[in-house]
Amino acid sequence: MNILEKQTVFQGRLLNVRCDRLESDGRETTREFVVHPGGVSIVAHPTPEEILLVSQYRYPTGETLVELPAGTLEPGEEPIETARRELEEETGYRAARMNLIGSYYTTPGFTSELMYLYEAFDLTFGEQQLEEDEMIEVIRISSEEAMRMLGNGEIRDAKTLVGLMMVSHR
Repeated sequence: MNILEKQTVFQGRLLNVRCDRLESDGRETTREFVVHPGGVSIVAHPTPEEILLVSQYRYPTGETLVELPAGTLEPGEEPIETARRELEEETGYRAARMNLIGSYYTTPGFTSELMYLYEAFDLTFGEQQLEEDEMIEVIRISSEEAMRMLGNGEIRDAKTLVGLMMVSHR
């Protein structure tokens, strides 16, 4: 595949939209996609049998979703730094130990977003540090209950589905 032209058609605070012109096997085509800086999600264990989830309203869906704590990489920030920062901001917890479980593309058909999944242990509680427009409720539940919620459709967020499945199958 040969890239003939890269054109940014929208530049936002969080992401950009590009429309690239390509040539492959003598044919010309275009690809529209969202350029995303990447993100992290965290399966945090306040005890060995529990995990932390968050509940927050997501404007694009018009729904309140139950999710893993997560966030977007800042320029120049390493994923583990993002994971530590987001866990504390969203839940108030700090982790003494974090392990990278893996990474995956969230929806490669239209975005470059690469999500890093961490598992956090040895948590100590502090204070949430929410951004001005965030309203997040922390949910502390058993891992078993989280898997039940996943199985019955109460959890519909993809990063949370993937994260819980990756951790439960290790």
